[in-house]
Amino acid sequence: MVVPYLGTLAWIRSLNFTVIHLWRPWLVDGEIAGLQLFELKSRLLLLFPVCRYSRKHSNNFTFATVKGGGHTAPEYKPKECFAMFKRWISQDPL
Repeated sequence: MVVPYLGTLAWIRSLNFTVIHLWRPWLVDGEIAGLQLFELKSRLLLLFPVCRYSRKHSNNFTFATVKGGGHTAPEYKPKECFAMFKRWISQDPL
């Protein structure tokens, strides 16, 4: 699911989760592909189209981004989105 990131970040902040890892990059073929922010045990995946980093909270919730993804990230960044989805579905870390 691709969603606007500002509203999503505001919603996540309202949950008052403790930050475990600040923003960090995730890579595809050795290059920064996006940002990881939170990961939820239910494996909810949220994409954000501006940056390439991640952030993790105490409840295992991760918020991830795809740099340059735009509103239709899979159309503009198919390799990065596929890598993110493949890692998510196989429960591998970004």
